[in-house]
Amino acid sequence: MKHFTLTLFFICSAALLLSACDKASAPKASPTPRVKVVIAHAESVPIIRDTVGLLASSRVAEVRARVAGIVLKQVYKEGSDVEQGQVLFQIDPSLLQAALNENEAALVKAQADANNATLIAKRSRDLAAKGLLASQSLDTALANQRTSAAAVKQAQANVEKTLLDLKFATVTAPISGYAGRALVTEGALVGQNEATQLTTVEQIDPIYVNFSQSVGDLQQLQQGTGKKITSDQPVDIILADGTTYSQPGLLDFSSLVVDSKTGTVSLRAVVPNPKRQLLPGMFVKLRMKQRYIDNAFLLPQATVLRDKSGAYVLVVAADGKVKQSRVITRSMTQTDWIVTGDLAEGDQVIVSGLQKVRPGGMAVVIKASSTNSDKPPVTKPTAGH
Repeated sequence: MKHFTLTLFFICSAALLLSACDKASAPKASPTPRVKVVIAHAESVPIIRDTVGLLASSRVAEVRARVAGIVLKQVYKEGSDVEQGQVLFQIDPSLLQAALNENEAALVKAQADANNATLIAKRSRDLAAKGLLASQSLDTALANQRTSAAAVKQAQANVEKTLLDLKFATVTAPISGYAGRALVTEGALVGQNEATQLTTVEQIDPIYVNFSQSVGDLQQLQQGTGKKITSDQPVDIILADGTTYSQPGLLDFSSLVVDSKTGTVSLRAVVPNPKRQLLPGMFVKLRMKQRYIDNAFLLPQATVLRDKSGAYVLVVAADGKVKQSRVITRSMTQTDWIVTGDLAEGDQVIVSGLQKVRPGGMAVVIKASSTNSDKPPVTKPTAGH
């Protein structure tokens, strides 16, 4: 009896141990993955293209000596702003003044000769009418009258030319702008057999930015805006530190010739520059909106995955099931993809926790944010505006 009791005890103990082992070895149910999502919103998204441009003065005037003489004085301050008509240099006018006096005296003599010739011609006509003067003498008197009148005009032209030369001895700024370094000093002989360059005046407000674009990008720009290539298309200027210049420029010129070597077209934009922040010769980045894509979605770059069939995103449906949605990537911003495809307004696109889920599985949304909650609404311009 005792032996039977011990046997029964060992059998029960073994059964309990086996039962405990089965419970310990049974797999535990995996928790449902927790993910973060962004809410997709359809909108008209601009396609933005960046390129590099070179700044250049909008107007450049080379100030040259138009008369020969010695430079008496440099009136302006190098590197300063000057107004149109402001005096820059003074050339010695003494020889020009002497020439003017001589030409004025010659004009007085020519006028006196012309008056005398006119009187003689008048008397000759009267005598010829009475038959008291030969016709040849009359012709000579009339010819002298015409010759003296021409001499007066010649003398007047000489006086006017000398007045202009005397005026040009005072060298003024042909345009308003920034006056550069003086290329001559006091005492220099200028204008002798050539128009000596004295300095340069450049207008940098507004300032030009020259750049080029491929023919394809240019056609997209024209089709997307509905405007001619040379119309007032806004252009943003990105400075070297990555900030956007406070005032946008406007596209104002486009070449009609394609460079056969590069396949690009030269363009130019004009940019306000009241504070002289932009200087000629600087390279800047330009940013232009080329066209708009309707019913597109801006999604963080981390949401877009790829396989051999292309790009896709994972979406959490209303019942918590994960599904795969195929998308087409159209363009890219600094942080987002611009996509179209199998997405709908309000879809919950997984942005964090992608490695934990798979299509057909379940997921729990722990945080949802909007794809454009912090962005201003995009207003699509109408064609021709």
